[in-house]
Amino acid sequence: MWKIPYSLSMVKTLGLILHIFLLSNERGIKMDTQKIGKFLKDLRKQNNMTQEQLGERIGVTNKTISRWETGNYMPPIESLRLLSDIYEVSINEILAGERLSQEHFKEAAEENIATALKKMNAEEKKFENIMILIMAATSILAIIIMLLLPGADGLSKTEKVKELLVIICVWAMAILANTLNLVALVTKKSINR
Repeated sequence: MWKIPYSLSMVKTLGLILHIFLLSNERGIKMDTQKIGKFLKDLRKQNNMTQEQLGERIGVTNKTISRWETGNYMPPIESLRLLSDIYEVSINEILAGERLSQEHFKEAAEENIATALKKMNAEEKKFENIMILIMAATSILAIIIMLLLPGADGLSKTEKVKELLVIICVWAMAILANTLNLVALVTKKSINR
């Protein structure tokens, strides 16, 4: 059995891949969690361990191990590293849900990364859409509030000043909220690049 040594960039990449797998199951991009769970269960049994014994070794409950083995949840990257060491398989093999020969290892790694990138793009698009929706809702709300204000006819000078202040505050709130949403969008895009 051969292993790839972990580097900081590899751990970050694997963390990103796992993060993406755990966050999104939309747009037809799916990871075969059932296959991974069965593989984890087979590896545990091959190592003559109970769920409770494995849980104690990696610091989780036997219920958590059961959830991983049924494919209901995926282990976090820290647990994947521990499982990889305990079972003497690579994280890539765990994510593939099977032992990989050397020639299939690269293929599976590329497939896992391609799936992760698709999920990351889907998450980015979802985040952008939410931010755009928030900006539109904020702008529409500001317009509605201004339309609901009474007309200036028949108002005293003080009431007109109050109405003007309300309009200014509503526009300031809308501009501030939209600016913060744009900053969040730009920041997220720059972090992901």
